[in-house]
Amino acid sequence: MIELHQLLEKYFNEQLVHAVISGPRRRESAARIVFRPVLIKNSLVFQASEYREQKVFHRNYSMEEAAAEIEKQITEYRQLALTSQQGQATVLVSKKGKITIKEKACPAGRMPGEQQGGCLDCIPGHKQTDLSHNRKKNYILDSERKVDFLVDLGVQTKEGKIIKSRYDKFRQINRFLEFIEDILPQLPQDREVTILDFGCGKSYLTFAMYHYLKELKGYQVHIIGLDLKRDVIETCSSLAEKYGYDGLEFQVGDIAGYEGVTQVDMVVTLHACDTATDYALDRAIRWGARVILSVPCCQHELNRQIRNDLLAPVLGYGLIRERMAALITDALRGQILESRGYQVQILEFIDMEHTPKNILIRAVKKGKAKDSRGYREVMEFLHAEPTLAVLQDGKGDKQNA
Repeated sequence: MIELHQLLEKYFNEQLVHAVISGPRRRESAARIVFRPVLIKNSLVFQASEYREQKVFHRNYSMEEAAAEIEKQITEYRQLALTSQQGQATVLVSKKGKITIKEKACPAGRMPGEQQGGCLDCIPGHKQTDLSHNRKKNYILDSERKVDFLVDLGVQTKEGKIIKSRYDKFRQINRFLEFIEDILPQLPQDREVTILDFGCGKSYLTFAMYHYLKELKGYQVHIIGLDLKRDVIETCSSLAEKYGYDGLEFQVGDIAGYEGVTQVDMVVTLHACDTATDYALDRAIRWGARVILSVPCCQHELNRQIRNDLLAPVLGYGLIRERMAALITDALRGQILESRGYQVQILEFIDMEHTPKNILIRAVKKGKAKDSRGYREVMEFLHAEPTLAVLQDGKGDKQNA
């Protein structure tokens, strides 16, 4: 811990941009903890933002207190990433608590920048860290820096400014990248990472995912975007070619019958309608994907199935039945994933004010399977048989609704 303490003493000052603890080892731990310096009444403190499902908890520490808190928490997580005007450092923690520190210094007056050509370049002339308590939110993608795919997809102007009417989309993209940032320790760094994006649509998030993993983090990735709309796929393919994104391809295909790969590290399925999500999750499980990110949509199947005499009075209200069916559908999906050795979190994707379809299922392969009796009893109680359960039980291939 001496080396870690010395690193924290070096980075925890007014030059710190942020320090992010991520990759929790226990479900009850916060998804991530972000430290940043702020000036309160002319005193430098370090504000810790603790992200727990739908809530964020804030607390201020002195330098000594912040270092002590990190040293206390670090073994419960897999990674600590520090970004400062001095450079960047990454602290990796093994299962046995062994700490490995990797550091890259930056020339004076420069800030850590994007990874290009395998080297960590720097951006000259970056302004000094803003220590104001109410400073502009730090997004993973800088809101004042031009990104080509954001321009072509209508999120930024040609000058690199976020279009006011598209700010919600910009926030959604960054929120999605935060979910990926949390699971980075699960992705291999010694080989190419294969990622499948089912129902990619216009591919805002697909392009963002490639840009983040390949351009910003330096991962070797092969991302496949899959959708049924040929015109959309053609447009996305031409944009990928335009940007020189060699590791990104788009294909016309159906979720249920896709056979283009034999091994996948991460499966992403965003707003796949009704049972299309189940087919995507089934394929992800069978591939043994390390990570699954799924935002379900239009969960109609259980709405047609659920039947229970005890609940009949409340299920008689159409809106209540619809919402209960949707929530139960995703809860059962989570339980089935846990029975297949995944650690599952049900998280808020974006604020409810923007869309009611805001649940994200994040599953990380852990290998320890949970007993399936619990969710099977729920299915029996509700006289429901969701498609994912049928597919996983090998009872035959249901027709995709």
